[in-house]
Order: sequence, then C-alpha cells, then structure tokens
Amino acid sequence: MSHTGRGPRKSSPAVSLSDLIARARRDVDDGTLPSCQIAVAREGELVAWESFGAAPATRLTIFSITKALVASAIWLLVGEELLTYDTRVADLVPEFATHGKDAVTIDHLLLHTAGFARAPMHPEEGADPVRRLERFASWRLDWPPGTQTDYHPTSAHWVLAEVIERASSVDFRAFVNERVCAELGLDYLRLGFDELDQRGVADVVIVGDAADLGTITRSGGESFTVPEIRGDILLRYNDPKVRAAGVPGAGAVSTAADVAMFFQALMRNRNDLWKADVLSDATLHVYNRFPDPYVTVPANRTRGLVQAGDDGFAVMRSFGEGVSARAFASPGVGGQTAWADPQT
Repeated sequence: MSHTGRGPRKSSPAVSLSDLIARARRDVDDGTLPSCQIAVAREGELVAWESFGAAPATRLTIFSITKALVASAIWLLVGEELLTYDTRVADLVPEFATHGKDAVTIDHLLLHTAGFARAPMHPEEGADPVRRLERFASWRLDWPPGTQTDYHPTSAHWVLAEVIERASSVDFRAFVNERVCAELGLDYLRLGFDELDQRGVADVVIVGDAADLGTITRSGGESFTVPEIRGDILLRYNDPKVRAAGVPGAGAVSTAADVAMFFQALMRNRNDLWKADVLSDATLHVYNRFPDPYVTVPANRTRGLVQAGDDGFAVMRSFGEGVSARAFASPGVGGQTAWADPQT
C-alpha cells in the first residue's frame, strides 16, 4: 500500500498519475501484491484514489505511518502548553524513571534517541494500563538518551501514549481519534479498532519469503534482526485484540485516501488544528542528524517525521527521487509510505 500527499513535480500530472496507477494495478494483477491502495492529494483535495484487490473503503494496517499520527497528538499538547519537548517523561510518569531512564525527554522519544530501541511491549501489555507501567519499569537503557539514534519500532510510542494520557486525562486512543482524526474529518483513519466489529479491515498478508522479514542488511553487508518487523509479529496485527490495543507506533488502520488527506492537513494546518509555530517546527526543522544504523546516512528526523534533505540521500529515507529537500514523510514496514512536499 502506498500513499502520497504531493503532486507530481517533473512531468505532467496526467502522465505521472497514469504511470503510477498502472504500476499499482500491474502488481496486483500479476500476483506480486494481494492488494494495493494509492492516493494523491494536492492543494487540500484528492486528485487520485485507487484501490486494487480490495474495495476502496477497505482499511489496511498502516504500521509506522501511525507514528506521525501519534506525534501530531503530542504537537497538540505542546501547543496547549500541557507539556514541552524538554519535559522529562519521569515528571509525568514517575513509574518510568527506573534504571536511569529519568533523563528521557519527550524530544528523545519523538527523535528516536531515547536509548531503548528494542525494549519489549506486547500489545496486550500496552493495552492494560497496569501492565504497561510494569513493563516500563523493567526497561533499561542501551545508551545515554540523546547521544545516538536507532529506530524505536514501538517502544518510544508506547511511552508517548502514556504521556498523552497523563497530560490530557484521556485514553490515548480516544485522544488521537477525537482530537485529530475526527477534527480533520478523517473517518477511515483510526487508532484502536472495536474488537467486536472489525469489518472492513484487510488482513496483513506476507508476500515472498517470510524469513527475510525482520533482517536488515547494511550497505557494507552486515546484517541484524529487528524482531518487531518479523513476519510472525506482523501477522499478529490481524488479531482483533491487537487491533483494539491501538499499538501507538504501528497499529492504526486507514484507507490511502485518509492518509493522503492527513498529510495534506500537516502541510496546510487544516481547521487551524495545531498551533502554527508548533506545526511548522515539527514538519520543517531537523533535530536528529545522527547516522541511522539501518542505512548509514544521517537520520534527518524532525519531531515525529523524516525530512528528505538536500544531501542526496532522500531515496534512502524512503522518498521518491523528485521530492524537494523540505518534503517530510513517515514510512512504514512492508513498502507503505506517506509523504508530503510543501514546495510542489
């Protein structure tokens, strides 16, 4: 599933969209993919929305695109002065302060510099407030916060979920769904799905060799494993209980159209949802340029997103070749991606 929030840049819209849609259709028709959704939006309007192999209203698990949605909830709280990026997590969540984690800030969580990238949290634990805190207390740091980066597949965003609840006194799923999705009129974008009624959500399907999932090979040939993106773990997102948990780093569901319109909202601040300076800072300013151990180029992370940058490595950050340096994205496992380009 691919999503984009930018208009075409180098060739005419008719040719660019036609080629893109034809490629998506071909990959489904020849069996490469079981289904594919693609949406393109520009100037606040959808200009293309296609679904192959599934009904247009079918929702798919959007995995790490979820991180941008949760980050946008944090931006609301910052704009309302209920917390700052320098706020220590332990000041809001004292149970988190064990094993030296008292130095971790909101910024560290958003920038993937918190120091506990592989800290475990089963969805069922995260959905239970008591078990969630017990798991937090067991986590240990792998490095001092703010001194290096490594992608935190789910751990940092479970902490952000707890922060949302402590700062707002609202369940993190309800806060995201009501304060972000509903305010933007995005009816198909949702974090945490009714366990008893999950009609219209497509199952995750493994395509190709499942053993290859979860194994990352650096350009120099060194390989390492990321457990959270193993095939057996990804298939757990078909479990109604896991969908209901609303894993805050990976568990939202949506159509491509709603994802594209969400990224349009990030560019245009639809309904003035966010405080203008907070949104501009979060989408345009890079605060993490540490080398990304996955791709060995600067991470180029904003407070919740990835920026393409002008250093020639945009493609390695999951962007298309034609985007501007200011384009921002939130890529997900399995080939999903969403990006927006303010300059085009």
